[in-house]
Amino acid sequence: MASSSSGATPNAPSARALFALGFRPFYLLAAFLAVVGVAVWMARYAGWQLAEGVVAGIAWHSHEMVFGVGVAVVSGFLFTAGRNWTGLPTPTGAYLAALAGLWVAGRVLLVTGPHALAAVVDVAFLVAVAIALWIPFHRARNRNRFFVGLLLVLAGLNASFHLAYAGLIDWSPLAPIRAGLFMIVLIVTIMGGRVIPMFTTNGVRGARVRQYAKLDRVAIAAAALAFVALVAAPGHVVTGVLCLVAAGLHGARLFLWDPWSTRRTPIVWILHLSYAWIPVGLFMHGLAGLGVNVPGVLADHALAVGAVGGVVMGMITRTARGHTGLPLQVGRWEVAAYVLVHAAAAIRVFVPLAMPDGYVAVVVVSGTLWCLAFAAYLRVFVPILSRPRADGRVG
Repeated sequence: MASSSSGATPNAPSARALFALGFRPFYLLAAFLAVVGVAVWMARYAGWQLAEGVVAGIAWHSHEMVFGVGVAVVSGFLFTAGRNWTGLPTPTGAYLAALAGLWVAGRVLLVTGPHALAAVVDVAFLVAVAIALWIPFHRARNRNRFFVGLLLVLAGLNASFHLAYAGLIDWSPLAPIRAGLFMIVLIVTIMGGRVIPMFTTNGVRGARVRQYAKLDRVAIAAAALAFVALVAAPGHVVTGVLCLVAAGLHGARLFLWDPWSTRRTPIVWILHLSYAWIPVGLFMHGLAGLGVNVPGVLADHALAVGAVGGVVMGMITRTARGHTGLPLQVGRWEVAAYVLVHAAAAIRVFVPLAMPDGYVAVVVVSGTLWCLAFAAYLRVFVPILSRPRADGRVG
């Protein structure tokens, strides 16, 4: 490739390329935190004496997986999809870099403190993302404006976490984090219903995908009710029934998308397999509500590691490939990442049911597989996302 007049190749890594569209910095930042955050938590859980930040222990780990990793991926996806949905620009360049910097500052301040400043910066990021999306959505009168409301609810839950952690409100700090996790799962049910059937139809020859709008609406509403009940009355029999109903509806929804047809297409089966963890997690919560000895923490990890972690891995590979002009066919490193993240979920969720005495080993093994999965993603996509598209198009 010929050199440019500045001495750099046209496809060389650059800050301009990194901040060309929202998915680029936020997918990489999310994957990096997924590796580092879980590695640090795993080491502490195994007994290593590592220094704690101003937010410590399980609160830090849970918060960073939901309001760090999860929120970063949602932000990057919405900035990228929002441009397609509205035909209007979303943050790029210095504006996007400033938003990414605000996210990074929140992560750093949660370690260094002071906590008051960390809380303000952390919550401000979600508010800033909501405002940045509202502008194009409102101008285009786009039907996806409700995502702005969901982001503001996440901001409110994040603020509640910080207030609870500081002892300013009488609420367990873990409760708003769980609510934030459920909100992200709800976003997955909404977006999954839009993209998974479409990706299956477009990417798998002969797939017999069926969708029923009424079933979609009822399934999403049932999940929302179940999640509200899990926050308000965990372990109650009514909560258990709501979770079982929602599990059945989402299982039926997935069945209609013809998941078996995707078995030879990894870039599609990763989304189906990940979505399957939603009815699994809801079913486990349902059993717990009916008095079966199923720890809620395992059901939460079915949703967090299996559903959210798996969908995140599937979406950050597919959309990164699609928006950088690459073929929608994954290589061995990406397939390895898919297998590793689901192996991590299966070990974290199911092994403790059979081997409750080996819980520390389960956390270490599952966490290691999770870290390897996202490290594999970074190996493939750091060079891709830090370079401009070879065809010169925006993306």
